[in-house]
Amino acid sequence: MRRDGDASRRRLLAAATEEFATHGLAGARVDRIAGTAKVNKQQMYAWFGSKDGLFDAVFAAQLHRIVDAVPFTADDLPGYAVALYDSYLTDPEIIRLVGWNRLERVPVGDLLAGHGALTEPKRAALEQAQADGLVVDTVTPDLLYAMVIGIAGSWSPLSGTLTAAPDDDEGAHRHRRTALRETVARAFVPDRG
Repeated sequence: MRRDGDASRRRLLAAATEEFATHGLAGARVDRIAGTAKVNKQQMYAWFGSKDGLFDAVFAAQLHRIVDAVPFTADDLPGYAVALYDSYLTDPEIIRLVGWNRLERVPVGDLLAGHGALTEPKRAALEQAQADGLVVDTVTPDLLYAMVIGIAGSWSPLSGTLTAAPDDDEGAHRHRRTALRETVARAFVPDRG
């Protein structure tokens, strides 16, 4: 019985991820989510309490997934930016959910407040990389991390100019990866020459 409940919960989170990424919190419909997941709405409410609770669970799961999919490397910020670019191509849901969360929930301030378990190790790694002279120390770790993510998202689904797609010409992807790598290196890696 437990295994069936776990499978239902996974289907529900998958359906909710797609629904929220496509329609946002306000536009998402619980009936569509439950129907797609083949889960009773009452069971969904028992697990998550509300549509907001379900969104919170989806958002937290996606944040944890992206952390696991793209390991943070403070001593290779250019490589990290490129890995983020690639992850946005293969899993655009996270960046869409981030956009909806920003628009509908946290219009200003720290979007990751309350997710210290995810951000604290990155801040500590950046502080150590700064102490070791591997990363510039003229920018605080929190701002540096935000800037690298911002640069990596230049062609993400939230871009105001050009959004990259997985089926773009491989030459275009190579050019963007090179631009990301060089830009982040020039901005945040001390010149060793």
